[in-house]
Amino acid sequence: MSRTITTFLIDGVPEGNRYAFISNRICRMYVVYRSNLDILSKRQDLQTPAFYVLLGEDEKTNPMAYIGETENFRERVKDHDSKKTFWQKALVFVAKDSTTTKADVQYLEYLAIPEARKANNYVLAENKQTPKEPNLPEHRKSDMDDFFEDVKLLTSFSGCNLFDVTDVNKEHIFYVKGRGCEARGFYSSKGFTVLKDSIIAKSSVPSLTWKDGRESLLKECTRDNGDKLILNTDKTFPTPSTAANFCLGSNNNGWLAWKDKDGQPLDDVYRRPVEK
Repeated sequence: MSRTITTFLIDGVPEGNRYAFISNRICRMYVVYRSNLDILSKRQDLQTPAFYVLLGEDEKTNPMAYIGETENFRERVKDHDSKKTFWQKALVFVAKDSTTTKADVQYLEYLAIPEARKANNYVLAENKQTPKEPNLPEHRKSDMDDFFEDVKLLTSFSGCNLFDVTDVNKEHIFYVKGRGCEARGFYSSKGFTVLKDSIIAKSSVPSLTWKDGRESLLKECTRDNGDKLILNTDKTFPTPSTAANFCLGSNNNGWLAWKDKDGQPLDDVYRRPVEK
């Protein structure tokens, strides 16, 4: 279904604070940068009940998020600014008509944390508890279910894949083997995703261009199973070549190294024109 999303640059620049909303829907998403929190005193709707996500990185440069709810984001973020070091920006979701209540945003948090954990694209180290479902009337739950669908769409629109769950059965799967590696993954607009439980080569050749980075990533994302390294989670790389280099521990042209079950290279499937 087609949608129109409107974005307004509050600071007049793409890298500044902004908000976005879907036509004919009440959900509004603010993108608020930690370096510019002055906006909070100027926007009344940021002083109302809100569902929010803090985004940043942990000490290992893994993407990290914190999911929360509040009656007043301007006041709540003061505590986060002093106590949480990892975040650089916040996605704040409010109703354009200011109709949401404390129970409404608690329900959004109740929906969001399990969904983000299922997607497993961000570390949620500071969301230690799974919230209980708040007591909402049936009709209001239905309203908030719709609101949450807008939250997920706007979150993805902002470039954050916090809630994006991949259905592997619908993807064109490619494989790479060699040097003890048996990995599989798929290509998308986000890059090349190597799938969980792929077997990764233990060693790196001396000529590998990012050997230190690979070694660090191996420690973070794999487990040692005797003579094999097993990938603990789906891992998306910016290019097919970076993904192949990580899996094989050597320098490769990923467009040729990744092949599907019929032996077709990734290059043939996605880049070469089909002959009629």
